[in-house]
Amino acid sequence: MHMNSLPQHLRSEDRREFERLLDEVLRSAPHRPELAAVGQRLSRAQLRAMAIDASALIAAAAAVEYQRYVRVRDELRHPEQGSGAAGPAEPNAVATDLAAPHGAGAVAVVAVLAPLLSATAAAIFLLIGYILRTLDPGQSFAGTMLTAGWVFGALTVAALLVAAVGLLVTALRNGASPESRARDAAAEEVVRARTDWEDALLERGIVPFLQEALTDRPHYTGSEHAGPDHGPGHQPD
Repeated sequence: MHMNSLPQHLRSEDRREFERLLDEVLRSAPHRPELAAVGQRLSRAQLRAMAIDASALIAAAAAVEYQRYVRVRDELRHPEQGSGAAGPAEPNAVATDLAAPHGAGAVAVVAVLAPLLSATAAAIFLLIGYILRTLDPGQSFAGTMLTAGWVFGALTVAALLVAAVGLLVTALRNGASPESRARDAAAEEVVRARTDWEDALLERGIVPFLQEALTDRPHYTGSEHAGPDHGPGHQPD
């Protein structure tokens, strides 16, 4: 494995991912023909220490994928930085953001008040109508009040249905807003970028490094920290 790229220093959160991938490879070494010598010349602990010590050089093999992963992840976490300087479209975006909550609020107010008012009116007209009919069954005004009460009752049911549909449409529209879709797309891009980086790190970095360490113990592996003659099974060439 030849690493001609400059060392790629990983962020602290990504170093944990590097170590996790390294541990997975070492655990699966018996099932990898190219790493079948693990535990013979060098133990897993020795190989792990060597790889951790050379993590910057190993990560350089996947530097392109890592830079893209960091970029799209930062854009998702801090979209205001990725957007750069706001141009003439910024006032329109602000106006849209301000208008959306007010529109949703108006729908909510109408959805609550319309059925409430019509139900209150229906109750009042029906109550007065039945009281008048009880006091004077022949009075025509009582029938008028009852009719008005039932009309407002029907309006209450219709208002409830309209309010329910309006709230559902508003919820669906807000859930599928351009901002929401853009954020979902950005999150999917981060997942793809992370997968690409992990695959490249394994295929071009960790596995080739371990494979070469088992055969040549190259000078950049960090083995100088353990001493050239240390470690079990080391035989001079």
